[in-house]
Formats: sequence, C-alpha cells, structure tokens
Amino acid sequence: MNTVLVLSGPNLQRLGSREPDVYGAETFEDLTELCRETGRRLGLHVEVRQTDDEAELIGWVHQAADERTPIVLNPAAFTHYSYALRDALAQRTAPLVEVHISNPAAREEFRHTSVVAGVATGTIAGFGLRSYVLALQAVAELVADDRPG
Repeated sequence: MNTVLVLSGPNLQRLGSREPDVYGAETFEDLTELCRETGRRLGLHVEVRQTDDEAELIGWVHQAADERTPIVLNPAAFTHYSYALRDALAQRTAPLVEVHISNPAAREEFRHTSVVAGVATGTIAGFGLRSYVLALQAVAELVADDRPG
C-alpha cells in the first residue's frame, strides 16, 4: 500500500474556529478523518501532519523526497512567501499536489501568488475539504500510472 503524506501549514489546526465563513465549520480532526477514509477507499495509507513551524514542514518534505513519498500539501500562509519551502519541494521525487480549502485567487491580492505552484504537479483549490479528496484521487491515479506493467 502506497503512503501519502497530507501536510498542512500554519493555523490549519484551527479549522472550525478560524474564519468559518472562509474555511467552513469542519475541524482539523474532521479533515484528518476525511483524508484517512479517502485513502482507505483509494488503497492509500494516508499520514496527516500539521505544523506552524516552517523548519519542521521542510524536514517532512525532505524525508518525503528521500523516501519517494507523494505529498498533498496545504502550505497555508507559506504558499505566498516561503522560498525555503519552495526550494525543498523542488527536490520532490514523487507527485506533489498543492491544495487549498478556499480559492486564493478569489481572495485578497497578496494570496494570488503561490511560490509553491511552480514546483507542484498540480493545484486544487476552492472546494472546501473536498479539495483534499480531489487531491488524493489525483495522487492515487498518478501513482497507479507510475507502476510497471
């Protein structure tokens, strides 16, 4: 069974209480269970992690690159300015899907630029927590396409 890391950046542990008009009422625990259940349906082992610490997130990305592990990543605020995260992601060795709960292009202007998008396999945004389901489906298909035979 293929492992996929679902990594979330700053403030996402506050889902459910943080700007529910933007991010919805579902909690981070709800997101975690949704990702794990989606993974089970798709034949993936999903490991969900969240951090507010840029260095910790980069360490997880390095580990994923070394182990050829696909990533579904919501970099949160790091999306817009973390060149260190972008450089770590550029070393990826497996599919990387950038994901956002809201649609950054429909929000404040500073959210319109992603420094991560240029090194991602693709980006899914604006579908609420369903963005993660779509991202995991994409990873499952990409991993299946890479299998021999």
